[in-house]
Parts: sequence; C-alpha cells; structure tokens
Amino acid sequence: MNAITVQTPDDSLARLERLSALSQRLLERARECGASQAEVSCSEETGLNVNVRMGTVETVESNRDRGIGVTVYFGKRKGSASTADLREESLNATVEQACAIALYTEDDEASGLAEPELMAREFPDLDLWHPWALDADRAVDLALACEAAGRNDPRIANSDGASVGSGESLSVYANSHGFVGRERGTQHSIGCALIAGQGEGMQRDGWYSTGLAYADLESPESIGRRAAERTLARLQPRSAATGEYPVLFAAEVARSLIGHLLGAVSGGALYRRASFLLDQAGQQLFPDWFSIEELPLLRKGLRSAAFDAEGVATRAAALVSDGVLQRYLLGSYSARKLGLRTTGNAGGVHNLAVRANAGGFEELLGGMSRGLLVTELMGQGVNAITGDYSRGAAGFWVENGAVAWPVDGITIAGNLKDVFQRIEAVGNDVDTRSHIGVGSILVGKMIVAGEE
Repeated sequence: MNAITVQTPDDSLARLERLSALSQRLLERARECGASQAEVSCSEETGLNVNVRMGTVETVESNRDRGIGVTVYFGKRKGSASTADLREESLNATVEQACAIALYTEDDEASGLAEPELMAREFPDLDLWHPWALDADRAVDLALACEAAGRNDPRIANSDGASVGSGESLSVYANSHGFVGRERGTQHSIGCALIAGQGEGMQRDGWYSTGLAYADLESPESIGRRAAERTLARLQPRSAATGEYPVLFAAEVARSLIGHLLGAVSGGALYRRASFLLDQAGQQLFPDWFSIEELPLLRKGLRSAAFDAEGVATRAAALVSDGVLQRYLLGSYSARKLGLRTTGNAGGVHNLAVRANAGGFEELLGGMSRGLLVTELMGQGVNAITGDYSRGAAGFWVENGAVAWPVDGITIAGNLKDVFQRIEAVGNDVDTRSHIGVGSILVGKMIVAGEE
C-alpha cells in the first residue's frame, strides 16, 4: 500500500544505549546491596491508535510508556520490583525493595538466572525495525477510507468501526552474567468490523491486516471490501444437523488448535501437572507427516528474537517432527522443576511454521466433500487437564466440496488428542498475520452439535 509519510530523525539506537547504561547502574546497585545474582528489564513503547465509526472519529490515542523491572536473588531467594520513574532516588528504592522482598521469601531450588554458558553471543539483524511516521490526521484518513470501502453496499446497515494503529518498542534485558541484549521492533495494523442485515438477522464480521512495516499491510480499501464480503456471506445462516462430520478450520482459526498444543507443552502447565500432554515428549501425537518447526531467527518474523526473556540464545528447532512431539517449551525455572534443560522459550514461543501437506483452501474444501467450514470460534471450552474440547462455532456448511450456506449457533466438540490424530490435511494458505504460520486444517471427524 502507499502512504504519505514525513521522515523524522530516528533516535532509537541512542535510546537503547541509554536503557543499556541504566540497566548496568541498576545491576551494580543490586550487587552493592548484596545480591548474588540480578537481572534488569528496561522498555520504552510509543504508539498511535485511532478509531472511527460510521464516518465519524471516535477516539485518537497516543501513548508513551516505559517500565523498569528489577529481580534479585540472594542464593535461592528471589525478589522483584518495578517502576516507571527514572529519578535516581526512585531507581535506588526499586532495587532496595526487590532486595527486601527477597530476604523474606523462602528458598526455591529452581530459582536463579539461566546458566551463563547459554547466554546469546550473536545478535543478527532480524529486520524488525520499520517505523511509520504516521500522524493522527493521516491515520484518521486511512481509517475512514477503510470503513467507507466496507460500507459501499446497501446491505451493510451498520459498522463496529475501523481502526489504524502504529507502535514502536525498545527493550533491554541485562543480567549479572554480563549479558546485555537490546531489541527494537515495530508493528502496524489496519482493521474494520461491519454489521449487515436488520433486527435478529444481523451478522457481524471483519478483516484486518498487520505487519512490522506499513508497506506490508493490505490497503485500507481492500481491507474494508474484504470485511464487507465476509459479513455479507454470513447473512441468513442456518444450523446444522447434529452428528459427526469432517471439520475444516479456516487458516485464521486453525492457529487456535496449535495454540492449545503450545499451552499443553509449556513448562508452567507441565510442572503444575495441569496439562493433558504430561510425559508425552517422544510420543506420536499427530499423523506421521505432520511437523512444526520453531524459527526464532526468521528475518522480519512477527516473533523473531536472538534471545529469550532470560538472555538464552534461541535457535531453530523442531517442536513436532513426523508427528512426534520432540520437546517441551521451557524457560530455566520450569526446566529445573522438571529436571530438564531450558529450550530458550522463557517468555513464550517464537515463529512457528506448520508444514503443509496439501494445496490451497479450495483444494481442502473440495477434499472434504461434506462437512463444516469453521471461520469463527467462541467461548473458552477447553479443559487443559483432560484435553476435552467444546466451543461455539460459526462458518459454512459444505456440500459436494463447495460452500452451501452460512451456519451459526452450533458447537464443535472432541478431545484434543483425538483431534490432533485426526488431522488429514494442512493447506498452504498460511495466514501471515500471526507468529503461528499455519494454513487451513482439515480434521477428519468431530462432533457437530446443532439441530436435533
């Protein structure tokens, strides 16, 4: 897309240096207070967000936030404190407060920094910094153009509005191993949500685009038009007969299935024994063609990073290979609780790529013949301990490999272990708006609860 921008001086590197110097002062202060180990996180965030509705500006918000977090260890006792005040007396008080907290906590054998030999030593340019010199007037114009394109149909009776957002973040993580990691990143978005129909027949849907660079966003007009197409396609929905059918998760909702996997193999859930995938590393969870790879060093990836939240070096590694769960997602604390080694996932997972074994969306649609296409999920009906899955859904009924009519007011259910095993195809129609890169997912059989 094309956008008019006014270039302003980029002082982000100088600001990172100031945050780095601040982190070193705080670490030194922690050492003077007697801490055996310490870590500091410093961040600055700026952003602009505008919202319009029915051709009128509703909100214009500009933010500039900062935060300083200090964690200290006295042996195996831990204390943390934070502040947004950069005055020297406030910073000193923050360190002292963290130390005071640590002195009154119990020993925890799993606490402490990650091992020093695991710290990142290489910091490649991951192409994450793409500032957009966007002012409020231009942002409003883009949002209005997006909504107007979506409302250019008499069946679009109302609007939930259009939004434009742009943000920049700077962060420094440093610890007493001598590690200092600097990161800077940007993220921009344009979105629109529309309402079609009248009375009880109203339907709502939308579309959005997001990226690290504004040039990677879809145009406001195309976003508005796609929001309108999606909304109009949902008019006059029906239910579906209760039964067991193939279910095709469109790419924008398919990533939720991968999200349930991530939650179940995360260290916190595992050491608390609150996961349906306890002791499943090395076990076959998916069909033998199914694979997921983590790619933290992907250039311009939405969740790329050379180090995790503890400074541990990240690396490309399989999460699932040939259907077998290869590892868990661990930081140093959860790893110690489990008697394992950190996987460089403190703070979460990085970019994931789910291997496709099929063509595009139309191929998957044709291959299912008759069943349910899910484009929206509602509710939180997932039991993390048992894997039981039951969520409200909306989408389209499929007959003879083609969309027949819109569907809502239904529930899809199963157990996630069974759902994972019953995945028949993953499409190459990857939704690039998430760090979980996956196309549409076809599950061979699930319970669909609708009309009796």
